Amino acid sequence: MSKLPSDRRNFIKHVTLAAGFASVPILGHAVPAKQKKLFEISLAQWSLHRRIKSGKLDPLDFARYTKNTFDIHAIEYVNQFYADTLSDKLVKELHTRATGEGVKSLLIMCDNEGSLGDPDKKARAKAASNHRRWADAAHALGCHSIRVNAHSAGSRTEQMQYVADGLNQLADYCDKIQINVIVENHGGLSSDGQWLSEVMKLVNRPRVGTLPDFGNFVIDRETGKRYDKYKGVKELLPWAKALSAKGYSFNGKGEEREIDFYRMMKMSVQAGYSGYVGIEYEGENSDEVQGIIKIKTLLESVHSKLA
Repeated sequence: MSKLPSDRRNFIKHVTLAAGFASVPILGHAVPAKQKKLFEISLAQWSLHRRIKSGKLDPLDFARYTKNTFDIHAIEYVNQFYADTLSDKLVKELHTRATGEGVKSLLIMCDNEGSLGDPDKKARAKAASNHRRWADAAHALGCHSIRVNAHSAGSRTEQMQYVADGLNQLADYCDKIQINVIVENHGGLSSDGQWLSEVMKLVNRPRVGTLPDFGNFVIDRETGKRYDKYKGVKELLPWAKALSAKGYSFNGKGEEREIDFYRMMKMSVQAGYSGYVGIEYEGENSDEVQGIIKIKTLLESVHSKLA
């Protein structure tokens, strides 16, 4: 076979190389990067409190159940379901189960450990000390926070000072193990967004923040006094390290009857929040599983509209 002239060989070589390069996508242009989600979805364990209290769901199976039933891969524990059995062994088991399922443990919601805003100095210190075991558990589980309450008594200013002192005492310990202390609007003055934001300013610590709940804005249950939920969430967002998507009941379109989820999430995204949004179903007249699914579907719909 006769040889091709050198200029002809070079021409074919260049054409072949060009064709090869044309088939290779240019990084950053031909293959678009996967768009980051505006927020992720997690499940608060309280959404299943009736199922757990009735014995239908073992609290140890929370991670597996959440993943398999709802295709949710991040969870928020409630300390009430482990208070009587808390131990290093229990926490290790919870961690093993969650990581084995590929589920993230985000936080522990803490109740019944005393009031961090107790007017009595000794009682306040005891409450801060009581919360430490949950901070330790959160650290062992790989959580970023413990959620606490800001219940107190006294004048508006006095309660602010008491709560700030209790939070500082607890944060002194939690700082050492890199756990955040986050306050939920959960009744009393803590459901007054302006008051709680002033507490945050008074404490002024990077690991002390808020967990704005879409629905907990009843200041006084006896009088029915309420705080505007949208104003309250907006005021608490600058310190938010988690969000609670509270849901009670839904209309035929799948929208929450009392809370405008689109408005809440648009406000949150615009404020720069991009973390997890925890589903917390509290409807009394519907199945918990269906309630959780409805909130998840609603959040996904809102995300699509905002993206």
